[in-house]
Amino acid sequence: MNALINLLLLLGLVAAMAVWVMLPWPGALALALLLALWLAFSRRGGQTRSVAAVGISTLTQRLGPSAVIVVGIAGVVGVLVALLAMAEGYSQTLRGTGSEDVAIVMRGGSASEVASVLDRDSATLVAQGPGIARNDKGEPLASPEIVVAANLPLRKGEPGEEGSVQLRGVGEQAFAVRPQLKIVEGRSFAPGLRELIVGRGAARQFAGMVPGNTVRLGSQQWTVAGVFASGDAMESEIWADASVVADAYRRGSGRNSVIVKLGEAKAFNEFKAALEANPQLKVDVSTTLDYFTKQSERVTQVLRIIGITVGSIMGIGAMFGALNTMFAAVAARAREIATLRAIGFTGVPVVVAVMLETMLLALVGGLAGGLIAWALFNGYNASTMTAGSVGQLSFQLRVTPELLWTGLKWALAIGFIGGLFPAMRAARLPVTTALREL
Repeated sequence: MNALINLLLLLGLVAAMAVWVMLPWPGALALALLLALWLAFSRRGGQTRSVAAVGISTLTQRLGPSAVIVVGIAGVVGVLVALLAMAEGYSQTLRGTGSEDVAIVMRGGSASEVASVLDRDSATLVAQGPGIARNDKGEPLASPEIVVAANLPLRKGEPGEEGSVQLRGVGEQAFAVRPQLKIVEGRSFAPGLRELIVGRGAARQFAGMVPGNTVRLGSQQWTVAGVFASGDAMESEIWADASVVADAYRRGSGRNSVIVKLGEAKAFNEFKAALEANPQLKVDVSTTLDYFTKQSERVTQVLRIIGITVGSIMGIGAMFGALNTMFAAVAARAREIATLRAIGFTGVPVVVAVMLETMLLALVGGLAGGLIAWALFNGYNASTMTAGSVGQLSFQLRVTPELLWTGLKWALAIGFIGGLFPAMRAARLPVTTALREL
């Protein structure tokens, strides 16, 4: 029977922790308000305040054991928030690349640009679709583009170590469909010449990405003409004239995709329907917002799973540290607790008081871990391979308020479990037994 009760208690505890970790901050605030009202206006709440005040006042006498809880939980929260910040930064970078009024057209059934091939006739037909914005000359804002992989020496790697970068061949309309892209150093490449412009992320990652410098791509020398900024995933790429890239990599007249600037976002459905109904075309059409969001999902999910797994493993260690510390604290205060119970204090105030003490330490650890993660990793530059890409994506880690709140919930959950069982032992211990323990 006891085994069944313990099993049910464990299952209930797991379910409660799962709900707690998913709880938004208004829900947590409501719980905290209810607890405060109970402590302020109920008889047992008043008893809890008395017991908790005694325990908290003795924390300075137990700095070593208390520090074990704080440091352990701070480590859990710091690592968890840092890993989740990597997933958040990666996802934000890709999501920020797309727009609802810019469409990407690829060959039907293609999961990504690198897997797509469109011939010249198809690219021409795409540019004639309805709803496309036009420039002052009346030309459609449609940019047929080619994407290939290139290897360049890493800026901070071992001598001779190379990394993969995405080389995008574009025409003059590429800048019109991406008005956020600006040249920040040097100038743009000249059509027909082996010249490059480099995204800021790629310039940080690869060696020699300085205007006027010469780099080797494949068997040819290319000149870096300038550096561009766009505030999105494009900054991880290097760009050149599409015809020159096609000749250098023997891609002929075909292109991987066509990027189209629409007159307005609501024109997308008409544009998509017209292209998909054209018997001369076999293409997939989506907004760039949808495309890059889908591209980010897999890697973001993997990074989040890694963060939660590592955080869970560390959390178990921190929880056992809290259990040991609080069991020792309860044992040291056994006579005090027994005396309180002998003069009329019930078990509930004892349980809640011990748990409040543990969760206070957990709160301090959670705040410390979150602040450390924010100070060290918010804005930290990182890079990883992108799903469906042939190059690395440079991005910045993002420690958002939502991630800090997640870390704080984990800290309080660890403190709750770490204090629950010692508190229950203190409440269940017979008064006569407790008085004989010291």
